[in-house]
Amino acid sequence: MDQYKILTDGGKGLFAERLNDMYLQVKDYLDAELRENRKLCYTKVFLSDISNQEEELRRSPLMTLIERGERREERLRVGERSLGMRGESAACTIIQQSPIGGAKIGLLLKTSDEPEAFTMHSLRLQDDEVMNFGSYMQTIMLFDKYLALLQQQGLNLKEHCVRTWIYVRDIDTNYDGVVKARNDVFRQHGLTIDTHFIASTGIGGRSMGKNVCVAIDFLTAPNVKSDDLLYLKALDHLNPTHEYGVAFERGVRVTLPHKYEYFISGTASINNHGEVINVGNVTLQAERLLENIGALLADGGATMADIRYFIIYLRDLADAAAIDEYMQQQYPQVPYIITHAKVCRPAWLVEMECVATCGLRPSEK
Repeated sequence: MDQYKILTDGGKGLFAERLNDMYLQVKDYLDAELRENRKLCYTKVFLSDISNQEEELRRSPLMTLIERGERREERLRVGERSLGMRGESAACTIIQQSPIGGAKIGLLLKTSDEPEAFTMHSLRLQDDEVMNFGSYMQTIMLFDKYLALLQQQGLNLKEHCVRTWIYVRDIDTNYDGVVKARNDVFRQHGLTIDTHFIASTGIGGRSMGKNVCVAIDFLTAPNVKSDDLLYLKALDHLNPTHEYGVAFERGVRVTLPHKYEYFISGTASINNHGEVINVGNVTLQAERLLENIGALLADGGATMADIRYFIIYLRDLADAAAIDEYMQQQYPQVPYIITHAKVCRPAWLVEMECVATCGLRPSEK
């Protein structure tokens, strides 16, 4: 079974001290997970100032722990023998999206006692690659890198990519170039309104590099067939994205051997005509977007009770207290992290994404 954990630093001290605090938290958590035979599969790292923090993070014991899968030696009794166990490498992605509450570091960790069905590719550009390229060309370059990786494995974009996260620096300026580039790539690879697109979050975020304005994480399902994917629409609540010029799916249900896994794209306060609703009221926007998420899950036979975690993006960090209070009241049992990340339309004050899981129906087992 998969488990998800969200951790943040204590909100005090220098970055090095907070790295040490996070190392101890993660080490204790992974040790406890190993005793349940669950290993680390994936970590997402949220930083408050990536330009000044990523290099120090990468040199730290915390990064060794979460990226290389290193563990303290665990002793498992097998008769009279004991075996030293060391975890395998785990995927990791790093992005600047400041966690609320004064934290410099936030973590989302996935552990599991099952074989991992997905591969995460966290692709980034360097300053010497981008030259004077804007968001359109940078998006093309990142997709080209991913397509080359797929080709090496005998995979393709249309059948095997199930989810993307596109992080856009200065999203109010650069998002249009990202949208055009993605539309062009999808068209070239046979993803159209008559086939399907890919579930995605397009959101404000920064990676390293003063000239880098786009970064992308790609989630691949190498062994999933087309019939295992159900694209979620909720047309009574939401309109098709192509109606306002973008190409992504609102959500996707993936059928795995013993469960359904749902990836809900970044979802905001929007109606089935593509209009922003509850303009100016962050709490009412949260209420509507969660209603939209519930409708998407219902399209695939799931409910809000099946959600495993939320990532919450705020345009204005001053809205954090209101959203935190709302989530504690409405979904106290679901882990979540709130980050400062501008949404792609200025009128959207809050956006959320989530993952949900539930068992297969008896007839499908």
